[in-house]
Amino acid sequence: MRLWGLAHAVDDLYQGLVPAVVPYFVLDRGYGYVAAGGLTLAATLGSSVPQPAIGMAVDRMRLGRLPAAGIALAGIGLGLSGLAQSYAAVWALVLLSGLGVAMFHPSAGKAAREAAGDSTAAMSVFAAGGSVGFFLAPVLATPALAAWGVRSTLLFMPPALLMAYVLLRGRHRQRALAAARAAQVRDGSDRWPPFLVLTAVEVVRSVVFFGVSTFVELYWLRDLHASHALAGTALACFLGGGVAGTLGGGRLADRIGMVRTVQLGTALAVPALVGLCLAPGRLVPLLFAVLTGAALNLPFAVLVKLGQDYLPTRPGTAAGVTLGLAVSAGGLVAPLLGLVADAHGPRGVLAVLCGVPVAGLLLGAFLVEPGQEAGPRPPV
Repeated sequence: MRLWGLAHAVDDLYQGLVPAVVPYFVLDRGYGYVAAGGLTLAATLGSSVPQPAIGMAVDRMRLGRLPAAGIALAGIGLGLSGLAQSYAAVWALVLLSGLGVAMFHPSAGKAAREAAGDSTAAMSVFAAGGSVGFFLAPVLATPALAAWGVRSTLLFMPPALLMAYVLLRGRHRQRALAAARAAQVRDGSDRWPPFLVLTAVEVVRSVVFFGVSTFVELYWLRDLHASHALAGTALACFLGGGVAGTLGGGRLADRIGMVRTVQLGTALAVPALVGLCLAPGRLVPLLFAVLTGAALNLPFAVLVKLGQDYLPTRPGTAAGVTLGLAVSAGGLVAPLLGLVADAHGPRGVLAVLCGVPVAGLLLGAFLVEPGQEAGPRPPV
């Protein structure tokens, strides 16, 4: 779990670098809000659309080198994007980086579940790795971007290549563990209706997560008139809260159940977002950035494990959807949020996002714990 958690952190570092880098493309290259949202869309298309197909391939074939190849491609694409001059070239490289992310998640999610067994807390270690990667992206990138501009993305290529090498060296040990654990995980029959509901809940969560992560720095810069350092701190607070929420959600689910944890996190996101949008000053909203990240990520590891429990014979497919397609789907609406920002500024985007979790709360009422009969459950 430590190996897969670390690999997930490196992989999602490159997803987290996209919202960290986008404001500097706006400032250094003069991109508008719609163009900025287009870069998030490129990362989303690359990372989300191929993942269900990759997940099905992982369930049918041995693709032990796929996680390493995916991490390497994610790092190369994002690392070179700051050197490209034309918008089309930047967009294509961000798309290529997203494709690398798509190659990693299904096979890594399947291997992590085999290592975690039936423990949601253990699975949260893997899921939290992704949250750590998102968190580290602005922490590491903001000083470099502020000093050298978007060309500094090249500095973030080596971690991907190093992690790819580590995964290739450990591939034989991973295969032996998978053979020992696979029979334990694949008991039961697939339940597609609750899995589709879960996917819809994850999509709603993803819309809010990508919306906040894309525009929160611009909110501090343009609406709160803060410095670049404080704007980067705001994004780091949001993503740092996500790390705590992911780890806490796994442990909470082992105590109160997975479905109630999903419902609780979705419900808490609403007041956290309202506070982020309305809190006065430049420092007080930082607290609500932390709370928003924690609430949105409280269900993250739970949704990944719950999806694999609904599809016990297709762990790669379930991981491809819950870690890939559904998680990244929020980026598909980034251009629409860019239009909102053009008309009403980044604060307008946050105001719109305040109402989105309500849809997730309604959908969450129809989730069921694995082994229970399908039917509505009252939200927490």
